[in-house]
Amino acid sequence: MKPHSGTLVVDISRAKAEHYECVYQCTARNKHGTAVSSNIVVRQSRSPLWSKEKIKPIVVQEGVSLVLPCRPPVGLPPPIIFWMDNYFQKLPQSSRVSQSLNGDLYFANVLREDSRNDYICYARFPYTQTIQQKQPITVKVLNMDAINDTMAAFYNDTDLFSEEPADERKPTFLVPSGPSSSKTVLRGQVLEMECIAEGLPTPEISWSKVSGVLPAKRTSFLHYQRTLRIVNVSESDAGDYRCTGRNPLGSVHHTIHVTVKAAPYWISGTPRNLVLAPGENGVLTCRASGTPKPSITWAMNGIPIENSPKDPSRKVEDDTIIFTEVQTGSSAVYQCNVSNDYGYLLSNAFVNVLSEMPRVLTPANKVYQVIKNHRALMDCASFGSPIPKIEWFKGSRSSTLAGDPYIFHDNGTLEIQIAQANNSGKYTCVARNILGISENHIYLEVKEPTRILKQPEYKVVQRGRSVVFECKVKHDPSLIPTMTWLKDDGELPDDERLIVDSDSLTITDVTENDAGVYTCIMNTTLDHDSASAELTVVEQPDPPTDLELTDQKKRSVQLTWTPGDEHNSPIQKFLIQYEDKLHHHGHWHNLTEVLGTKTTAHLTLSPYVHYTFRVLALNAVGFSRPSFASRVFKTEAAAPDENPTGVHGFGTEHDNLVISWKPLTSLQSNGPGLHYKVMWRQKTVDSDWTTVTVANTSKFVVSGTPTFVPYELKVQAVNDHGAGPEPAIAHGYSGEDLPVAAPENVQAVVRNSTVADVHWDPVPSKLIRGHLKGFKVYYWKERNLHKHNPHHSDQQVLTFSGNHTHGMLPGLHPFSLYSFNVRVYNGKGEGPASLTQQFETPEGAVASRQVDIATQGWFIGLMCAIALLILILLIICFIQRNKGGKYPVKEKEDAHTDPEFQPMKDDDCTFGEYSDNEDHKPLKGSRTPSNGTVKRDDSDDSLVDYGEGGDGQFNEDGSFIGQYSGKSASRDTAEGHESSEAPSPINAMNSLNSFV
Repeated sequence: MKPHSGTLVVDISRAKAEHYECVYQCTARNKHGTAVSSNIVVRQSRSPLWSKEKIKPIVVQEGVSLVLPCRPPVGLPPPIIFWMDNYFQKLPQSSRVSQSLNGDLYFANVLREDSRNDYICYARFPYTQTIQQKQPITVKVLNMDAINDTMAAFYNDTDLFSEEPADERKPTFLVPSGPSSSKTVLRGQVLEMECIAEGLPTPEISWSKVSGVLPAKRTSFLHYQRTLRIVNVSESDAGDYRCTGRNPLGSVHHTIHVTVKAAPYWISGTPRNLVLAPGENGVLTCRASGTPKPSITWAMNGIPIENSPKDPSRKVEDDTIIFTEVQTGSSAVYQCNVSNDYGYLLSNAFVNVLSEMPRVLTPANKVYQVIKNHRALMDCASFGSPIPKIEWFKGSRSSTLAGDPYIFHDNGTLEIQIAQANNSGKYTCVARNILGISENHIYLEVKEPTRILKQPEYKVVQRGRSVVFECKVKHDPSLIPTMTWLKDDGELPDDERLIVDSDSLTITDVTENDAGVYTCIMNTTLDHDSASAELTVVEQPDPPTDLELTDQKKRSVQLTWTPGDEHNSPIQKFLIQYEDKLHHHGHWHNLTEVLGTKTTAHLTLSPYVHYTFRVLALNAVGFSRPSFASRVFKTEAAAPDENPTGVHGFGTEHDNLVISWKPLTSLQSNGPGLHYKVMWRQKTVDSDWTTVTVANTSKFVVSGTPTFVPYELKVQAVNDHGAGPEPAIAHGYSGEDLPVAAPENVQAVVRNSTVADVHWDPVPSKLIRGHLKGFKVYYWKERNLHKHNPHHSDQQVLTFSGNHTHGMLPGLHPFSLYSFNVRVYNGKGEGPASLTQQFETPEGAVASRQVDIATQGWFIGLMCAIALLILILLIICFIQRNKGGKYPVKEKEDAHTDPEFQPMKDDDCTFGEYSDNEDHKPLKGSRTPSNGTVKRDDSDDSLVDYGEGGDGQFNEDGSFIGQYSGKSASRDTAEGHESSEAPSPINAMNSLNSFV
């Protein structure tokens, strides 16, 4: 025995181990009693050798059943059996060939390939770590012809032989034998049953429970359904089990009756120690069960209780010992032994008769901290005999705690199921018995919980970029928090790319290895909270591989490929591109697209192309690199499938027709020698088609055509293998020329003083000589009918697109004479002008801003002042004349027929000739003053318009066709821009002078 220990050490290095094979038991004693251990059985492991034997070859007919026995030596513990060949390779097993639980190898039927000379059974002994080998077994499988040929050679040396042919047959069981069998298993152990059938074809095995169902969670089938295993067996697993062997020729059944036995087991745990005070009562219970029902025996201090000293306070009743008013000195250790045929249980229980005043064992002034809304447990462990009664108080100990929310446990612990802040404070536990009292103070602190306010979120990030996981936390300020990050439930790798802050985790330059689940954990001394989020790293998919061309036809081929890694982002589509090594070497063109779930595409191709293909994969991140190019696939040449499109006919000159088209691409040419057959004829003339052949161009010019006539056009593609389909007819026109006719019947209808409508007859299309673009109306103002002088305003033009026969001229001046003509124009230019016509606009209302000057107060006052001044001048002149003598009226009248036009002399205030300071020309009847022109629009009531004399003439309808009479040096500049300004006094004076 080791010092100060109950451990027993046996050194068998100098002795034989079998000398120590026996049953051991340990006994422990002190003054209070004796305890004993369970029996300990010591046995030496054994791995005996196989007995020497000569195994003769086994010759069997093909199709019959066969059993190769193993029969290993008995070892301790039993060996593990397996079959191998000479090369230590396990022999293959199947539903036809399998190993039984006892180690034999069973063949439901043999085949020719089962012939071999190295069927070897091995036994491995686990404790000694040794492997024992049986002598190899030779098996020869022959058909009937081979048996007849070799019968003489093997007949004397064989144990198994059959001359009958092996026909197909229904199953029969090799193991177990007969229609039924029985099996016993112990509770809690493993139940294994096997059924091995032979037959031809190979039977299939199935299992069922006759009187119930198989426990799904504890049931498994091994050795190709031949073995049924149920673990942790209970009494409910007893009953009848049926195995069935079935092949197309029939079936066979076997029933196994299972009985479940049980070694003794505790029902309510082992007997518990008792501490009793003198005079107290107590019960020691040993509750166990088993099948069959176990027997129970008691011992005291290792001695059968019936042989122990008598004690009137003790009474034994089967599995119970009752103690009544125990006395000091009756302490002892009692042993309970429960046993049946399958095992036993042994337990020690100490009955201590003790007189002790209470003691609280929980440390004094202990502080309990708990999280709000969690359970609070405050201990008050005590010792005493009799057992102390525990009471709890809070704060001032005014009353004993009782009822909700408090729960009191038998061991003295006080529980608050849902702790709140108001439960914090000082608590006192008091332990009492008849011998005294003991108390203890403890403190409860209820803390706020730790909570993650913002959890990390699921992230999808492209490789090479950065990602941030946030984890914002709230916690009790009196608790010190610690933030920890995990990746896939393990520690974060030591990587400088991972940056941990107080409330976040940043990963820079993300790689595929960073993908996973990241968890932030906030720990305090009392609680923790955690949250997780997954990081998915995506990037462009890898390029497809293994491009293969199949199902090759003249104009199609099947392309298949193997997708590359999609890198966590599903492939949305595949783009198939081609290169034409014959016409555009080095240039890749898009051919078609397929869904990302497909790995094959049927490609429609064009003739006369040397194709190579490649495939690109697209996911949410982008396109992959292109795959390696496929092998070259050449399509045969053929006649064109289509003709040029966009056929147009137009003229660049008045006597030509340019036929143009969009040429075919090299892919559309379908073969070598591409050229075009160009055809044309006049549309309105019954004529034959004219044809020319051109190549390497996209237009042809036809010369000597009539001007602007319609043509029908056709362009057909032709190559060395033939012509394309019959082309569609296009339409065009030869070149345009200037129109040769002007619109006729040009008329004007005046709407009002500012708008007139102009009408004309359509121009015949043959005279337009081109595409009609529209008409242009040229117009200009000849003069204002208020002013007696000619006037020509700048010519204006209005354009009317399309085939119009009328137009509106807006923005005209009232009471004016206008001239206009009309011209037709086409794509080449304008034709001749129509005959010029005229129209007059009526007099219109004065614009609101042109105020009638004659009604203005300042103008009236000015006129009055001027009239007064003139009157004074007349009076002065009259006085002057009277001073000079009588005026010879008659002579004056004779000399001056019209005294109104006589000028007044400066020296004697008489009317004499007046000269302008600039050109010194007389102003007889002139309305132009010396400093400028009085404009028509200055005032509708201007006195200038009332001047007499003049040689103006009017036509029959009253319109003014002549010029004002009299001479004026300023006539050329008399008509200026109209103005709304009031006339100056000087102008008014000049006008009055002329009037007077």
